[in-house]
Amino acid sequence: MAQLQTRMTRQRAVILEELRKVKTHPTADELYSIVRERLPRISLGTVYRNLDFLADTGEIRRLEAAGTTKRFDGDISWHQHVRCIHCGRIGDVMQPLPVPSVAGMQVEGFIPLSIPVWNLTGFVMPALPRA
Repeated sequence: MAQLQTRMTRQRAVILEELRKVKTHPTADELYSIVRERLPRISLGTVYRNLDFLADTGEIRRLEAAGTTKRFDGDISWHQHVRCIHCGRIGDVMQPLPVPSVAGMQVEGFIPLSIPVWNLTGFVMPALPRA
């Protein structure tokens, strides 16, 4: 069985650095465009694999919601996110709301629930016309 690669490669380090610089919660494709400015020969597959690895090891957050494109967050401090229903943009909620407890909650056909997640949604304010 192959051993899990855990060393911080140069490519992985650049992906992590670039993700931590932005606050836009980019998709893998968006981050790929950014990273290619520093590593022109990197492949999109390499970016995807490294983002998944970094998320699996807790270095970054993978933001997933049903029916939406995966996005990534380099800020792993405790905070929640809000997603615009219209454009999909994600913002940080730095004063998190209390998450309800799922202790003892049962859903038929599922193992006991363990991780409550709130998916906050709203609308991005439209740009105001210039005077």
